[in-house]
Amino acid sequence: MKNIRGIFITLVVVYVVTAILNDKFLGGYNQSKQLERTGLYGILSLGVAFVIITRGIDLSIGSVVCLVGCGVPWLVVRHGWSPASAVSLGLLVGFLIGLFHGLLITKLKLQPFVVTLCGLLIYRGATRGLTDDQSQGFGSGFKEFREWGTGEIELVGKFSLPYPFLILVVLSIAAWIFLRKTIWGRYLFALGNNEEAARLSGINTDRMIILSYVICSMLAALGGMLFILNGNTAQPSAYGNFFELYAIAAAVLGGCSLRGGEGTILGVLIGTAVMQVLKNMINLVTWLETHMEFLIVGLVLLAAVVMDEIVKRRAAKKRLT
Repeated sequence: MKNIRGIFITLVVVYVVTAILNDKFLGGYNQSKQLERTGLYGILSLGVAFVIITRGIDLSIGSVVCLVGCGVPWLVVRHGWSPASAVSLGLLVGFLIGLFHGLLITKLKLQPFVVTLCGLLIYRGATRGLTDDQSQGFGSGFKEFREWGTGEIELVGKFSLPYPFLILVVLSIAAWIFLRKTIWGRYLFALGNNEEAARLSGINTDRMIILSYVICSMLAALGGMLFILNGNTAQPSAYGNFFELYAIAAAVLGGCSLRGGEGTILGVLIGTAVMQVLKNMINLVTWLETHMEFLIVGLVLLAAVVMDEIVKRRAAKKRLT
């Protein structure tokens, strides 16, 4: 809990300040939309957390969101596929992308930054070519299918729990069990702390690295489907842009060290919430310009990385004394 105390305090402070600056923030509708966005972006953040724990990185998340998010309505609306078949193919694409990344990193010893940066360009280019760079969506049809991205469970007043948030909760519980209660989760943390030592202890490090990238890309694919079901329209040239920024920032803010070997699911969820409250603040507070969003997000991420480095150095000094 000590590792996430700081980001939890940050969430409380930002939440309270935003509520004070604009009374609409606490409205039931706004809070439900906040949970909805947290659910959508949180799924991406969960995936990249697995990669960061192994001391890796994935810059292709936004392009995978674009590829699958545009590809599903392209198959369903323009080519007559059933929603179930399109969803199955979307998840398979996510699996194959993660496997592709993992094999390049483990077998050819390529840097994750380079591999996933190339993926960022390749998948978006493939999407634009596949769809002739035309907007994709479901129009007014397939309402039951689109409920997965827009549906909600009503509670009191105008407040409700959106389906994307509930999906995030289920995935988070599964991820926590995997990381904290299974031998494979312990392997991932051991790999992130010291890959060579993990290999010498008998852990199949290549397999675990591949697994982390498969999980990341499959959750990005799932996120891409939920985003298009929620928004119902996607332009291939811009859809998913900078989504990897929000995912990585949330994971790092939540305690996933870029040095590997550290991270908690609860921390990732809180980090995601912080990012979404910041975005909400920028939209609601009149004296904050909306075009300052990336500036604020960038500064917050930079501050998190700096603090992570400071904490690491202090911990290293304590171990030496």
